[in-house]
Amino acid sequence: MIEAIDPSMVPGAAEWQVEGIPQLPPVETGTPAVDAVPASGEGFGEMLANEVGKLSELQTNAAEAGQALANGTATDLVSAVVAVEKAQLAMQFAGQIRTRGSEALAEIFRTQI
Repeated sequence: MIEAIDPSMVPGAAEWQVEGIPQLPPVETGTPAVDAVPASGEGFGEMLANEVGKLSELQTNAAEAGQALANGTATDLVSAVVAVEKAQLAMQFAGQIRTRGSEALAEIFRTQI
């Protein structure tokens, strides 16, 4: 039987929490995983739209920071580079989610009933 990993037991786990994804309580043995998901009232489509909006905002901030670096008008070079890297990682993450989602959908379509 696979046991759930308790994030509180992993050092520094809180700093790896992804924005927009709620922290779930640990799943107790014998409790269905569905019961552990909090009911927030927000649908999947609304959550997806919010996250795409955040991704767009990150890309806009990175473009502005990159333009400031190119012009030589950036006052804080570190924050400009961090903004660009953050946007790049967010875009890679979104691409991975899209790929995994399309693979899962293709697998569902291949499933025989």
